[in-house]
Amino acid sequence: MCAASRVDVLDATPLPTGRSETDTRRRIIQAAAGLLQRQEYESTSVKSIAGAAKASPGSVYHFFPGGKQQPAIEAMRHDAEDFSAMLTEGLASSADPAEAVAACALLPTESLKHSDWADGCPTAVTALETVGRVPGLQDAATETLTHRQNLVTTKVEAGGVATLAARSLAGTVVCLLEGAELLSRVTGDDTPLRDAAGHLAQLVRASPRV
Repeated sequence: MCAASRVDVLDATPLPTGRSETDTRRRIIQAAAGLLQRQEYESTSVKSIAGAAKASPGSVYHFFPGGKQQPAIEAMRHDAEDFSAMLTEGLASSADPAEAVAACALLPTESLKHSDWADGCPTAVTALETVGRVPGLQDAATETLTHRQNLVTTKVEAGGVATLAARSLAGTVVCLLEGAELLSRVTGDDTPLRDAAGHLAQLVRASPRV
């Protein structure tokens, strides 16, 4: 949308206020997150975000005047919060870090099946699609993946793995979780996630302790 037409939309569209404004902004972010899960960033537009959020394009530009990049970045952060909560749940499920990390691989299986394998994590896919072209998205993805690595590092370090080894191990865990989810989505089968759970448990148990 050109600058002139954007102004026309903003001028013609009643803008939300108060609690309605907060709810509208939240819906826009959630809509962007859902679209990024199911389609590419380049296929996502302000119009499609507005439609999914049951809002007007003018409302999207009201909250995010920079266009679709801004709600996409916020959507990644929204995804980061949701996934971090799930990761935290998995890591807290057992005092044994090997069992806890394995649980993290199994947690997304039911939601993936329920969505017919569509609603996976959009972080890595969106970052790869836009690498070198949309720095804000790349930065948000880096923050998200680093936070996940930090959560796993804390868990395995508490299990006796030395700090540097724990950091490296956590990076491997995040890589395997991301890859297993992607493969499960592509094949429509939770076997990659279940296999990952078993191998992650073995990997953590085999890590040297201090």
